[in-house]
Amino acid sequence: MDYLQIKGGSKLNGKVKISGAKNAALPLLACTILSKNRVTMKNVPNVKDINTLLKLLLNLGSKFNYEKNCVDIDSSTISNSMANYDIVKTMRASILTLGPLLSTFGHCEVSLPGGCAIGQRPIDLHLKALELMGAEIEIKQGYIVAKAKKGLKGATIVFDKITVTGSENIIMAAALAKGRSRIVNVAKEPEVIQLCEVLKEAGVDIEGIGTDELIIEGTDRERLNLKDFSVIPDRIEAGTYLCAGAITNSGITVEDVIPEHLEAVVTKLEEMGFGLYVSKDKIMLKPAKKIKSADIITSEYPGFPTDMQAQFMALMTQAEGVSIVEERLFENRFMHVSELQRMGASIMLRGNSATIQGKIKLYGADVMATDLRASSALILAGLVAEGTTKIHRIYHLDRGYENLEEKFKNLGADVVRLKE
Repeated sequence: MDYLQIKGGSKLNGKVKISGAKNAALPLLACTILSKNRVTMKNVPNVKDINTLLKLLLNLGSKFNYEKNCVDIDSSTISNSMANYDIVKTMRASILTLGPLLSTFGHCEVSLPGGCAIGQRPIDLHLKALELMGAEIEIKQGYIVAKAKKGLKGATIVFDKITVTGSENIIMAAALAKGRSRIVNVAKEPEVIQLCEVLKEAGVDIEGIGTDELIIEGTDRERLNLKDFSVIPDRIEAGTYLCAGAITNSGITVEDVIPEHLEAVVTKLEEMGFGLYVSKDKIMLKPAKKIKSADIITSEYPGFPTDMQAQFMALMTQAEGVSIVEERLFENRFMHVSELQRMGASIMLRGNSATIQGKIKLYGADVMATDLRASSALILAGLVAEGTTKIHRIYHLDRGYENLEEKFKNLGADVVRLKE
């Protein structure tokens, strides 16, 4: 098994190109199930989750070619509507095949998903919405068995809480449903917006893109003519590298980004004393005279992203004074705290709130990655820790970060991948 070895103390410098967004590419790959033609997707990150979903689509009957971050895929050849447990057990995004498979074929069996253990992410919102659209659903031996013999029907769906994958699943289901669907309390993340834009470009009548209410006129099971497109940049990867520059108090530039997707992150870094210079597709971070403490409350987009909470917590250990992080989206997303404490961090937990005392000297240690974003927080801590940090179970990192060691090395960090 691989692990990362990090020798702390290096200043960073230079530029890093940001890859395509995993969380945008996954629903867009699932979306090809709705298509009657071959489509080319550019800027697709070469990470484990993407390869897992491609393996699933291949198992269902898709044909594709994937090289140099470009996926050329034809899912019109799908003949199987069973998403097998052996493939999907490591990735929650497999649930994104449920909506398109059901709306296209009128039946499917999708294994209950696996993935990061950051807390409850129940799929009942997905299932309740599909039942409102006429689906018959039961859980059998770990599989969601869904039927809609005459196809799905348009319906009014009000999500009890904002759900990104739930929104994406039902948007794809509604695209091929019969009649009009009104979806209320929709997630407004950029990844959801791109999915809507790709569907609209393919001829689906969608109103309200970018708002919390969508009106979708379905095609009544007529499959779509998807156009070629390029996946948007990964705002979480960009935020992670900006935090790497911040925690080492270095000047770096992230390139190939959409700055408006990072407004909450940029604003918080400015509040902590860093200089941020934003251009069309770049963000330059300048060192702070003094890193200031800050408070964070995670919320749905355009609020502060839960996927950046762990990275900022690592950064807060190097800020002057007391910082507070309140996690409002997932109840078990502080698993990185005990690992940061092993490195010397002073963090006190109370419920969904963490109090971080800075500035604290960190020391290299053997630590364990517990989920995707926690893993990146441990890298950041290792960059400023005295001595050597070894991060184990980095398969979590491989789910979402492309060419991670290479990108960090290019910035001047001493990061190497080794075998246990």
